Amino acid sequence: MPEGNGSGGESRSGEGDSSGALWRALKGFFRGSDHDQSLRAQIEEAIEEHECDAGGSNGADGDLLPLERQMLKNLLHFSENDADDVAIPRGEIIAIPSSATFEEVVDAFAEHGHSRLPVYGDSLDEVVGMLHVKDLFPIVAGMALSGKPAPKDWTGLMRQPLFVPQARGALDVLADMRSSRTHLAIVIDEYSGTDGIITIEDLVEEIVGEIEDEHDDAPQELMRQIDELTWEADARAELDDVGERIDPRLALVDEDVDTLGGLAVVLAGEVPPVGRVLEHDSGWRIEVTAGDERRLTRLRLHAPVPESTEED
Repeated sequence: MPEGNGSGGESRSGEGDSSGALWRALKGFFRGSDHDQSLRAQIEEAIEEHECDAGGSNGADGDLLPLERQMLKNLLHFSENDADDVAIPRGEIIAIPSSATFEEVVDAFAEHGHSRLPVYGDSLDEVVGMLHVKDLFPIVAGMALSGKPAPKDWTGLMRQPLFVPQARGALDVLADMRSSRTHLAIVIDEYSGTDGIITIEDLVEEIVGEIEDEHDDAPQELMRQIDELTWEADARAELDDVGERIDPRLALVDEDVDTLGGLAVVLAGEVPPVGRVLEHDSGWRIEVTAGDERRLTRLRLHAPVPESTEED
């Protein structure tokens, strides 16, 4: 019988369980009205108590492993995310224009290694469908094995993606995908433009952590120190990480931005062009080294030059 289940738990734990019960009773007394907390809060508190009791144990004694505890925590907070939180940003979407030839479609799948790709009309704000690589394979096989010609019109292969607003809860999006048996969702903004996309893998990763497969590129180092006063950084670098590795002052920002690229846009008041150097209040200078008119990709950080302390 599992520990803590009725009298069996008391006989196994003995004095340890008695002291634990006393401590929980004391906490319940001092909590007062807060004791009537939600089931979610109770579960999270139990996990935290378990972590404290485990004292860094690897879980070999039969308790929850650290990975299991982390997954449970992720699951408890999963419903706090909305579609915009988990979506792949618009600037990173790989999509196919409906005017592409069949050869160009096959090339896009071969180059990027995705199983599904959105299809758009005049612009990415006009998503008209999606393609699944499984629907292309019989045609490609026929071309390779039997010499069949490529179809002139492939749009009949398109499937309908799911469209969800930015504010829709991640848990609701997951339920929508399950009920519609659709593994790709297009996130739309308040103007009905395309804000991002969500795959079912993105949602699962919010619970189990990053899932890498053979098509994923090796993890890139988002920050690299060039010399004592200079850093190279990916615009996607999280400000919290920048603050830990480079300077905590760079992570202090009033606006709702999470990345170094977002900080650069806030400082410039626009998407700054390549070559622009931005001044931060801390004295750091942020130089834009790569990007386009829609987004930044690479930045260079120049440390404040220390004032001379030499005496005359």
